[in-house]
Amino acid sequence: MTSSTPITTSVFDLFKVGPGPSSSHTIGPMKAAFDFRQRLGSLSPDVAQQADAIHVHLYGSLSATGKGHGTDRAVVAGLLGWQPETTDPDALLGLLKDSAVVYAVPVGDRTISIGPEQIYFQRKRYDSPYANTMVLQLLAHDQVLLEAEYYSIGGGFIIRKGEPETPLTTASVPYPYSSMAELKALLKAHSLTLDELLITNEMRLTGKSRSEVNRRLDQILDFMHKAVRRGLRQKGTLPGSIKLSRKAPILFQQAKGMSHSSDSFLIFLNAYCLAASEENAAGGIVVTAPTSGASGVIPGLTYLAKHHFHYDRATLRAGMLAAAAVGFLVKHNASISGAEMGCMGEIGTASAMGAAFLTRCAQPNGSISAIEAAAEIAIEHHLGMTCDPIGGYVQIPCIERNAMGAVKAYNAFLLATSGAASFQKISLDAVIKVMKATGRDMSTKYKETSEAGLALSATEC
Repeated sequence: MTSSTPITTSVFDLFKVGPGPSSSHTIGPMKAAFDFRQRLGSLSPDVAQQADAIHVHLYGSLSATGKGHGTDRAVVAGLLGWQPETTDPDALLGLLKDSAVVYAVPVGDRTISIGPEQIYFQRKRYDSPYANTMVLQLLAHDQVLLEAEYYSIGGGFIIRKGEPETPLTTASVPYPYSSMAELKALLKAHSLTLDELLITNEMRLTGKSRSEVNRRLDQILDFMHKAVRRGLRQKGTLPGSIKLSRKAPILFQQAKGMSHSSDSFLIFLNAYCLAASEENAAGGIVVTAPTSGASGVIPGLTYLAKHHFHYDRATLRAGMLAAAAVGFLVKHNASISGAEMGCMGEIGTASAMGAAFLTRCAQPNGSISAIEAAAEIAIEHHLGMTCDPIGGYVQIPCIERNAMGAVKAYNAFLLATSGAASFQKISLDAVIKVMKATGRDMSTKYKETSEAGLALSATEC
């Protein structure tokens, strides 16, 4: 038995496909607005007939940096019935470009228009258990007919007020765990590999067969690598007032011209991570890993693993499962949200996941002690990292942080596989506990609000 509620998150909820630049500001709000649209569709005809307006109120960092993250566009997209994985990123960028254009949302057998004037970026404090809160209202002459409050908790995960995250019962997964210590105990007690335990739980959670789980993992990797390839080809500047130039294609060409230099390996890795991260910043389709803001780390490392280390698909899948296990533990016991944890919750977690991925791929027997050590080292050296994006855009320092997070992941993997994993004094559970406490103590100015740190350097850009 576990000592607390077991982890029942699917691998494919952690690795989600959707448009950038932010899972908590783009994918989460789109899903919340889509849910509200579904609720509008189930209203009784007499209530629907009274309605004359839809208002959206954004709080916390959804308000502070929502413009730069495209939160308003994401909300409109969700109300129009768009879903993250099938959204055309160019069409998404086109929403709300003209402030005079309004969009028709079905309510019963009629439609109600929504435009920028109905979306409120609220600066006042709001009594909410989470930093990223949005309230959607259906009104009739300023009287609320229907209201729903949503929390975007990082990685595209949302909670609706009144319907807290209700995990499945302990019996719903064959191997329930809530900590690394419990996970290791299960592996030992049942003589299981990490891959086997995770895929068995995944099959029960999703109802997918083993081959279906493997096929979906391959699809997720394909989505990641498509983002890398697109980013390596694209040139020019990224959207937004910063006018930041893309660097990935330049680094990639540089690396190809340095094939005999020991530095080429790192430059290739940097190019791959920047490529995916720049695609995210441009609003392209990426994979949350565990968030969109950190969606360059794992794609860069997996692309490197495939094209430089030549690992086969089975090995890459095993590495992805190990990465997911670390992501689950952080999400369950701390948070992967920049608004809750600062950038250590996003890049720190991605780096730990990347270190676990590399360690599992390099060791066919999948030593759980080495995987734990690699993840712990990576998180430990991201503790206290702030989230202070300039202008609210997922560009500076976010893009380069993805590359730095991947490099730290690689070094954590090297340290953990040096033969001294058993010498680690700090457990993964312990460092996640420290991470949670650090995030709690960190000033809100440094948690995705663009109110301090590098964000104040905007005038120099």
